[in-house]
Amino acid sequence: MRDLAGGFGHLLAGQRWVLRHGRWLGFGLLPGLVSLVLYAGALIGLGYGADDLTSWATPFADDWSAPWLGLFRGFLTALVFCLGLFVAVITFTAVTLLIGQPFYESLSEQVDRSVGGDAPESGLPLWRELWISARDSIKVLGRVLLYGILLFALGFIPVVGQTVIPAIGFCVSGFFLTEELTAVALQRREVELKDRLALLRGRRAMVLGFGVPLVLAFLVPLVAVFLMPGAVAGATLMARELRGEDEEQADGDGAEDPADGAARQGRPGQPGHPAHPAHPAPRQQSPYAGPYAAEPRYPAPQQNPYAQ
Repeated sequence: MRDLAGGFGHLLAGQRWVLRHGRWLGFGLLPGLVSLVLYAGALIGLGYGADDLTSWATPFADDWSAPWLGLFRGFLTALVFCLGLFVAVITFTAVTLLIGQPFYESLSEQVDRSVGGDAPESGLPLWRELWISARDSIKVLGRVLLYGILLFALGFIPVVGQTVIPAIGFCVSGFFLTEELTAVALQRREVELKDRLALLRGRRAMVLGFGVPLVLAFLVPLVAVFLMPGAVAGATLMARELRGEDEEQADGDGAEDPADGAARQGRPGQPGHPAHPAHPAPRQQSPYAGPYAAEPRYPAPQQNPYAQ
């Protein structure tokens, strides 16, 4: 549960970061708006053509009597649209990141500097980074399609297909959505796709705590556009935790170099030096100090017994 809450906390922290840095939020809206227009047109076209697609794919049901024909094809039409929506949610991030690659990479670097003081750089030219991003996105999309086809087939199971399978679909969407977002920060650290997936699987609860709420929010029109810059910022913060960079920085800030400690002990007036007031040398008693120390040096004058 701690990792689950931690993932959601990174999502909120990213949104707060961009709200405090309004300039980055403003620039981040442009790539999202372009992607939104493209995907809205594709989903509207799918909505109009899904019933024709199901009718073409199920010619064996043409002779079915009412209401079974309408229920069967209506159910398939809904599944086709849900599958398209599922793919749209996953690929929206990849396309938006590809369109806004220079901006989102700069945003991620700025987040690193604001919390760590240093931002790793890949050192690759822009065209090379775009190629790597597109190549990895296609690989991720292939995995998503495989999961989507499997979940689509399982959706025909009564009861389970309408309850458990959609929940699994949201978890799968959240995982791969998080992978796409963290890729901005991890690619700068030269972490390959295979290693990124292994890193995310190691903290699966945190990944789902970050990605699933974001998938649900992305289902609301226009919300994805406004949340995208903050999602990149939050994914950068989470990538730092996944790699343990914040812990290393904390250890480095609190640790003391042994050479510095030795040098300080060698300087008079510093803690650890024998002459420092915090460690005074014990006062030695004089070997000549004994029981005669309190006796007077000269004997007291004696009274003359013959004095009158």
